[in-house]
Amino acid sequence: MNCADIEIQLADYMDGTLAADQKSALESHLSTCAVCEELARDAAGAVAFMERASDVTAPPELVTRILFEISSGPSHVAVKPSWMRRIFGNRLGGRFLEPVLQPRYAMGMAFTLLSFAMLGRFAGIEVRHLTLADLDPVKIWTSAEDRVSRTWQRGVKYYESLRLVYEIESRVKEWSDEGSAANIKPPADSPQKSK
Repeated sequence: MNCADIEIQLADYMDGTLAADQKSALESHLSTCAVCEELARDAAGAVAFMERASDVTAPPELVTRILFEISSGPSHVAVKPSWMRRIFGNRLGGRFLEPVLQPRYAMGMAFTLLSFAMLGRFAGIEVRHLTLADLDPVKIWTSAEDRVSRTWQRGVKYYESLRLVYEIESRVKEWSDEGSAANIKPPADSPQKSK
């Protein structure tokens, strides 16, 4: 038995619930390890101190306050079920509608609607002009596909335009380099070749 096992089994040893073989192994380790022996002495002293404490009886006012809190105080909500649960029980209304009415859920739904409205606005969808036919999944899919296709085509066109501009600039630079090389005259001191 090692020190970690002693720490685990010390509470059972103090309570006297260890089996005989475990108790003898624990006591033999305590006799050889000074650290664990000191830990066992401290635990025994703490248990002895707690046993000296007197039993406390609750005052009668405490029972009255607890009963008031349960019946009509702030804790009443925890004890008494909500009106939804009282009407519908744990069936559909009590279990599924009650969370919908919670503020956290309602705020989540509000922000979800706001997010969809903002995305629709950025996508160019006017919510005021929506009809039931506009909510057809096929129509939504084709509209989204059309927008993606147009965006892709714009990107390709932009890229092709950049390539064209780059090609024109490189050709103009080549021509200007060729023209400047032809315009350079040799210095007057150097001998010129005759044909």
